[in-house]
Amino acid sequence: MTATLKVTIDGWENGQKIPGKFAFGVPASEGHVAFSDNKNPSVSWNDAPSATKSFVLICHDSDVPSSGEDVNQEDRLIPADLPRVDFFHWVLVDIPATQFNIAEGEDSDGVTPKGKVPGAQPYGVRGINNFTDWFAGDPDMSGNYGGYDGPCPPWNDSIIHHYHITVYALDIETLGLAEVFGGPDALTAMEGHVLAKGSHVGTYSLNPNIPA
Repeated sequence: MTATLKVTIDGWENGQKIPGKFAFGVPASEGHVAFSDNKNPSVSWNDAPSATKSFVLICHDSDVPSSGEDVNQEDRLIPADLPRVDFFHWVLVDIPATQFNIAEGEDSDGVTPKGKVPGAQPYGVRGINNFTDWFAGDPDMSGNYGGYDGPCPPWNDSIIHHYHITVYALDIETLGLAEVFGGPDALTAMEGHVLAKGSHVGTYSLNPNIPA
């Protein structure tokens, strides 16, 4: 049976709206979206089992449209009943067992065109997030987006998006992943090694017609 980690985020209450400073995009005064501060929130965890040898931190949006044809189109809304898929915003593995927090702004402090470099950091190993795929066809923005990049849901979506920040305690020191890896790779590599986990959820929307 998997135990429960207590995960704490200082920036917002569990289940409440994520402040704009932690987002990749905010509503613009002209147009729809402007770049934001894109700071990673402060994340802390405790109650790890004594056998813990490393931690993994993953943030994903569970409400991303499964089809992109209606995304950010002026003449339509993305329907609420459209099937949804996961979009990974933060993948950090091989966090030392002696570490129990990531400070605000430690992994991201602003939008980095073409992405932050993935790989080893003092606090763990950065995977890539799904902005890598989102910007793949944009010559000004395309690249590997390592570490944290915050919410930027479609501005014409009819539903609020939910962002799940989950910390896992593992019984191994390293997942042994290749230099460039994403959320699905980390989740697969963790199978059979999770001792405990816990989550903290935030909500976000760029649609001005959706109540906060």
